[in-house]
Amino acid sequence: MERTILHVDMNSCYASIECLHNPGIRHLPVAVGGDVEARHGIILAKNEHAKKFGVKTGEALWQAKEKCPKLIIIQPHYDLYLRFSRLARQIYADYSDQIEPFGLDEAWVDVTGSTHLYGDGETIAQTIRERVKFELGITVSVGASWNKVYAKLGSDYKKPDAVTVFTRDNYRDLVWALPVDDLLYVGRATGRKLHERNVHTIGQLANTDPRWLRSWFGKWGDVLYTFANGEDPSPVAQAGDESIIKSIGNSTTTPRDLMNEQDAAIIFYMLAESVAERLREHGFLARTVQISLRDNGLFAFERQCKLAHPTCLSGELHTAAMKLLRANYNWIKPLRSIGIRGTDLVPATSPTQLTLFEDQAQRERYERLERSIDDIRRRFGHYAFCRAVCTMDKTLNNISPKDEHTIHPVGFFKAI
Repeated sequence: MERTILHVDMNSCYASIECLHNPGIRHLPVAVGGDVEARHGIILAKNEHAKKFGVKTGEALWQAKEKCPKLIIIQPHYDLYLRFSRLARQIYADYSDQIEPFGLDEAWVDVTGSTHLYGDGETIAQTIRERVKFELGITVSVGASWNKVYAKLGSDYKKPDAVTVFTRDNYRDLVWALPVDDLLYVGRATGRKLHERNVHTIGQLANTDPRWLRSWFGKWGDVLYTFANGEDPSPVAQAGDESIIKSIGNSTTTPRDLMNEQDAAIIFYMLAESVAERLREHGFLARTVQISLRDNGLFAFERQCKLAHPTCLSGELHTAAMKLLRANYNWIKPLRSIGIRGTDLVPATSPTQLTLFEDQAQRERYERLERSIDDIRRRFGHYAFCRAVCTMDKTLNNISPKDEHTIHPVGFFKAI
């Protein structure tokens, strides 16, 4: 039995939810983005009115303002978006227990086992579209096909509030005519290489000799060939399956340029506390710390180091980050953006090797203290508690990294 897979995409998710909760701006150009004054500076989502002015997701706020001077920019409310995401998935769950999120606003739903109850894929897609619009007040676009890649192409094919079905009878006419850049995981660099070799459409990619693709992209060429031909066999995950977390990190564009080590230490403390709190939330310890740095000339690089023992303590993450900073940055230019990430994760319940030269009891006391601080912040907000060093500069202290870095992209490929 051939699979029936839907891909549901909440149209202009963040902006649509903001307009729903503030009807007075519904007919105005609206975008969700960072703080203009604090330079948290890109467009995360925009409504249809903003799109007409050429506003694009991912561009700097000042660029969007140049295109649309009357653009209303709203700071994100992730708790609200998460709530709508959960409500939408509850609707999907009425038709399948195979629901695989792809970020906050998208999900694949395998309805193969439900077609004998609720109708074919197009019928179920239309039902979901109508229910989301009626019950949640926002619109979705739904793609339906026999594989995940084509289903996602379908949800992008017509927007907003539409259903597109790609079948074995029509995909050569519809899918293969699309630009190759529309295919999942054909990014800017891959697209440029394909265009240089006169591969401009998905159909041209599908009909390219796989040996040529392998010579251009290595093993990735086989993946692209499979995607273009609709031969992706990957299953839709069961609802509730947790994707394997490879790393936990935060980064931020700072409210002002960082001029010296003391400035960087303040931001690294705030980011390290956020990363440590999320490590504890998810039950992990990090064995490696990675930092990312970008100067005001937009030159960026990353460095990492192995820790002596796995940790979820902010102080230890901060110490490692500062050690990497001192070893790898000369302050010829100020820093515009920095980040810290805990990688090489292990479960917090994993046994660890103790040493004669460390006070394990002291480390356990620190962890209990940080967990108590987590509880205080959950009850009273991030600013209910902060390190004294972070109060030395009120401009730099004007970020809440835990709240502002809740949503993370989800990869298509799962670890097996």
